[in-house]
Amino acid sequence: MSAAARRKDRRPSPQRARRSADVPWALLFAAAGDARKRAYAPYSRFAVGAALWCGGDAIVSGCNVENASYGLSVCAERNAAARAVAEGRGRVRAVAIVVDTARPTPPCGMCRQVLREFADEGAPVRCRNLGGKEARYTVGSLLPHAFTRAFL
Repeated sequence: MSAAARRKDRRPSPQRARRSADVPWALLFAAAGDARKRAYAPYSRFAVGAALWCGGDAIVSGCNVENASYGLSVCAERNAAARAVAEGRGRVRAVAIVVDTARPTPPCGMCRQVLREFADEGAPVRCRNLGGKEARYTVGSLLPHAFTRAFL
């Protein structure tokens, strides 16, 4: 099989997209909320928690970690993704994000690209504020023209 054919086989399909009803959202949001409480955000005071569901009971969380050299700060979603890779968790099936803002805050552009590396475009992403207001997306709707391995 050619490299192009192998890449095509890895593309997400509607059949492989995860059904949001199957996702343990309560557990994901609890993990994201707990991670948010551990965020290190002394400069922006913008604490974020994220939790990734990798199937079964595999939930991996992360928080944002700021640095006095602002460019070295790392977002919660990217920290969670790196942790999932380090733990050998495989593909990300769903994402929950918790932040203390008036409106639920979606991932930044860099995090969208990193999430797309590890999740199919149909993977659900839910963002909540502390008041319980929620916004719902898919990885593909957040980054519709992602740079993926198909371009390499």
